[in-house]
Amino acid sequence: MTGPRGGMVLRVLESWWAPRRVVRGLSAMPDSTLLVVLMVAMLITLVGQAPGLSRAAQLDPSIPLDARIGGAALGTMFMMPLVAYAMAGLTALLSRLTPWRLEARHARLALFWALMAVAPATLLGGMVAGLIGPSPALTLTRTVAGAGFLFIWGAGIMALARRK
Repeated sequence: MTGPRGGMVLRVLESWWAPRRVVRGLSAMPDSTLLVVLMVAMLITLVGQAPGLSRAAQLDPSIPLDARIGGAALGTMFMMPLVAYAMAGLTALLSRLTPWRLEARHARLALFWALMAVAPATLLGGMVAGLIGPSPALTLTRTVAGAGFLFIWGAGIMALARRK
């Protein structure tokens, strides 16, 4: 089986159990599409923050909801892409210290796709933050999202790295 043919949604779902296969299948993705993947992942992450921000604004009205959303938008849509590009570049640079080589484009693909693949988990975490608030359920959803990110990112790096 070569992977899902139904588009990005099925690839996101498959990334949770076969991330290497998905990332290898996306390796020909051009840089312009990679940027779109990153920005969609950041937009989904921003939307996922809204319920928690709304709850926080209700509990502490000294900072209004629009200010909270503005700060989250600035951080998520403008700062995080810069951090993601820097992190991908650092990953490619650090790969030179190992017997494996990772091209900068492949480092970006692995990182950006991991962010996209965990976007549904961040939505779930946002919903839990908004409906339940700080609780073991929120800790669990954020832990699953974080572990999923590391798993998918690491598998993507391993799938794309080449022995020198």
